[in-house]
Amino acid sequence: MPLVKVPANDPQTVVDDAAAGSLAHLVALLAAPGGADRRAAVRGLEAHDEGIAPLCARLAIETAASVREAIVATLIRRRSTAVVTALLPLLRSDEAPQRNAALEALAAMPDEVAPHVEPLLRDADPDVRIFTANLLGVLPHPQAEAWLLTALADDHVNVCAAAIDGLAEIGSAAALPALRALPARFPDDSFIAFAAAVAAQRIDA
Repeated sequence: MPLVKVPANDPQTVVDDAAAGSLAHLVALLAAPGGADRRAAVRGLEAHDEGIAPLCARLAIETAASVREAIVATLIRRRSTAVVTALLPLLRSDEAPQRNAALEALAAMPDEVAPHVEPLLRDADPDVRIFTANLLGVLPHPQAEAWLLTALADDHVNVCAAAIDGLAEIGSAAALPALRALPARFPDDSFIAFAAAVAAQRIDA
């Protein structure tokens, strides 16, 4: 029986090569129409050091929650300074699913995130400072409370509100003076006064 040559662009050829671990084919498979194929590509790319950048790039545009979850899990397992550096730009994303996925991954890399926190809290974009405060509320790092107190001193009321939320979760008695003094900085904002009081009561309970 004569051999039948499989066309070079046959989809099965791509899948077989991807399964064999070809980096180029795995990266191509990240853009496949099917979510199952994209998840398979994520699993394959975890074995490649060069696969981190394509995974972070895909996370920025991925629309399927299951694929985003697979990418986040892989990035957490491959935690590194390079991963954090690649994820931080997503804090500027207008897409909440992408931004939240990045925050989830970053929260699992406290030591790698730590050198970036202070620059993020000084970022010119208040949204970046807000999302950084959100991150600090779930970041298991011994400096998280101190960084939140820095955020609480921000001039932007919404950054302060995010810092209040974080301190309500992880704050200690050391945060009470700043929380109790905060309403005087925003005398016309009843929400800040209420939120700061609730956070202080929760810490002091």
